Amino acid sequence: MNPNRFIIAKKFVSLQPITTPMANRTQYVVSIGKEAIAALPVKTYPAGIRVIDTQEQAREAISDLSQEKIVGFDTETRPSFRKGHLHKVALMQISTAECCYLFRLNKIGIDTVKPFLENPEVLKIGLSVHDDFNALRRSGNLQPDGFIDLQQVVKKFDISDISLQKIYAIIFGERISKSQRLSNWEADRLSDAQQAYAALDAWACLHIYNHLKKGEFDPVASPYRHIFEPDTPVGKHSPSSNN
Repeated sequence: MNPNRFIIAKKFVSLQPITTPMANRTQYVVSIGKEAIAALPVKTYPAGIRVIDTQEQAREAISDLSQEKIVGFDTETRPSFRKGHLHKVALMQISTAECCYLFRLNKIGIDTVKPFLENPEVLKIGLSVHDDFNALRRSGNLQPDGFIDLQQVVKKFDISDISLQKIYAIIFGERISKSQRLSNWEADRLSDAQQAYAALDAWACLHIYNHLKKGEFDPVASPYRHIFEPDTPVGKHSPSSNN
């Protein structure tokens, strides 16, 4: 694995300095609690979806995606309710701004998509990507490259939360529903609800990254900014008055 695959993220965040004086930055964080998230409107997936469940479709999709400069990334795995039993990744989502490709890895395997995952020329924006890598390696050897982890990026904007749902809520004021998370991702046919859920997660990663890259999120102006209290769990703070 390329040890420098996150260096692009480091360069990116250096282009978006937080203007709050250092003395103040150490006192504040941006985080959101469950009650605040529950009160937000639900985000509806806004783009197209292509389900890829044959080798021919996979080769065509990878050819198209290899022309992109940057994409969103996520995976889904069938939940296991037996201790110590882990399933292989069933679905890999790769999203552009206009369309999310849903690769049904339980049907097509990993070999066709492996070169894309190892291609450093296409930036792939995900969240907690090491967990995805570990899960994908149950299907074969993999040396991922070109990945940026949003959990590292948002720290530079004083966001202390690490879940996609919370990060998206903080930045856009909308809630990503997690109702399909524990559904069967190896089902013969994915339901429309499953498809929209899976596509939204990958699309949201790309949307967040592009929004931050454009400098359109100001942590100082966030309604979820508050004084950091070390002994209080993340997400349990009360937002400050934004002063």
